[in-house]
Amino acid sequence: MDQTKLLRFAAISGLLAVALGAFGAHGLQQLATDGKITADDLKTYETAVRYQFYHTLALLLLPVFLNEANKKLIRYTAICFQWGIVVFSGSLYLLSVSGYLFGTAYRWLGAITPLGGLLFLAGWLMLVLSAGRRIK
Repeated sequence: MDQTKLLRFAAISGLLAVALGAFGAHGLQQLATDGKITADDLKTYETAVRYQFYHTLALLLLPVFLNEANKKLIRYTAICFQWGIVVFSGSLYLLSVSGYLFGTAYRWLGAITPLGGLLFLAGWLMLVLSAGRRIK
């Protein structure tokens, strides 16, 4: 596992999660108050930020397990978490603001979101499987 690339991805993801969270708390909150997006859109956006943060923190902790776990499975865990962030959170971000930005809500993005969730689940499963299986 390339720890430098992992750290870089996690740092960028954390930076974006803070920036997007602040935007949601201030900019989107105002749009919801003005009736330009719905309360459900705001909740969806907040879910995207929350899951992005959770999995960014998990990515940052993965190197801790390298000495006690299967490195190949840890690498796959990282890949699943990274793509899960992009697919799950990314689709929810777009879903929640598409109506405002593009004039029509791209509800079909809701069909993509579970794929990101499956990637998160696969990552957690690989982490479970890697525990106690120290293979370089």
